[in-house]
Amino acid sequence: MPRVVVAMSGGVDSSVAAALLKEQGYDVMGMMLRLWSEPGKEDSNRCCTPDSMAQARRVAAKLDIPFYVIDAKNVFRETVVQYFLDGYARGETPNPCLICNRQIRWTFLLEHALALGADFMATGHYVRIRRDERGKSELLRAVDRSKDQSYVLHVLDQEKLARALFPVGDYPKTEIRTIAEKHGLSTASRPDSQDLCFLAGEDYRAFLQRNAAEMLKPGEIVTRDGRLIGAHNGLANYTIGQRKGLGIASPVPLYVLGKNSATNTLVVGTQAELGSRELTAREVNWLSGEAPQGSFRAEVKIRYTAKEAEASVTPLDGNRAQVRFDAPQRDITAGQAAVFFQGEAVIGGGVIV
Repeated sequence: MPRVVVAMSGGVDSSVAAALLKEQGYDVMGMMLRLWSEPGKEDSNRCCTPDSMAQARRVAAKLDIPFYVIDAKNVFRETVVQYFLDGYARGETPNPCLICNRQIRWTFLLEHALALGADFMATGHYVRIRRDERGKSELLRAVDRSKDQSYVLHVLDQEKLARALFPVGDYPKTEIRTIAEKHGLSTASRPDSQDLCFLAGEDYRAFLQRNAAEMLKPGEIVTRDGRLIGAHNGLANYTIGQRKGLGIASPVPLYVLGKNSATNTLVVGTQAELGSRELTAREVNWLSGEAPQGSFRAEVKIRYTAKEAEASVTPLDGNRAQVRFDAPQRDITAGQAAVFFQGEAVIGGGVIV
C-alpha cells in the first residue's frame, strides 16, 4: 500500500485531500508545518494558528490517520520572509508564495515526508497531474478554473511532480465542501483564506514598517522624461499600475509606471504610457526539464489574478525567457511570475525582471 503524507493546513481543501486518498486505499499520514509569525501575532498567522492546528488534529482523528507537526519557523523566516523583504528592497513586488512552494512545501516538507517512508506527498492545491507511459509528468490546470492554483506551482520539476498528488484538482470547490460534510469533517464550512500567511491579515506596508523601516525612505516622483512632480513616502508603498494615493495634483490621472531603487525614484505617467508588449523573466523553470527549442506560442499569466494573454515566448541562455505579447499588458510588475500555458498544461514560468 503506497504511503502518502498530506500537507495539512486546517482548511477544507487539505482535509478533503486526506479523506479522498484514504478512500482510494493509500496509507495516509497528516503533516503540518509550524511557520514563523511575528512575536505576539501567532494567533493570526493564517497558516498555523492554534485554531488551524486544532482543526487539522480533529480531521486527522476523524479520518484515523497519524498527525505530525514539523517546526519550520527558522527556515521559513530565513527563506520566505527574507525573500519578501529583499524583493521590496530591490524595488520589486515579490510573490513569496512562489518561494514557499519551491523551498518550504516541496523541499523542506517533502524531505520530512520521504524520511517517514512516504512514496508521495499531497496538498490541497487545485491543480492536476497527467503522467505518460515514460514516467513524464505534466502539470495541468484544475477542473475548477476559478480556483486553479497552477500559477504558484509552476516552480515544480519532474522529480517533485513524480512524488506529487493533488486529489482536489479534479473537483469543483462546491463538491469539495460536500465531500467534507459527507465525511463529517469539522473544516467543511471553514472560509478560504486569501492573504499572505505571515502578514496576519494586515496590509504589507505595516509589516514592512515594523520589519524593514529603512526601505521606506521618502524620495522623488518623476515623469518618464525626468521631470520632478512630487515626493513619495517609500517605493515599497507603491505598485505598478497604481493610481490612487499618489498625492499629486494633475489635470489628468497619473499611474505608477516604474520604480528605480538605485535612485529611490517613483516614475509616473498617463494611462497611455502604462503597459508594455514585452517582458524578460529570470529563474525560468521548464516543467518538462528542458527548455523548448526556439520560440513558441503560449497564453501568459503575469500575476495570480490576471487573465492569460496571448504571446510568443523565446527561451534565452541563463534560465531566462523573453515574452512578446500580442497586445500591450498594463500591469507587468517586476517580482511577480510570468507563467506560460498551452491549453491545460503549464509549460514553465519565471520571475519578471
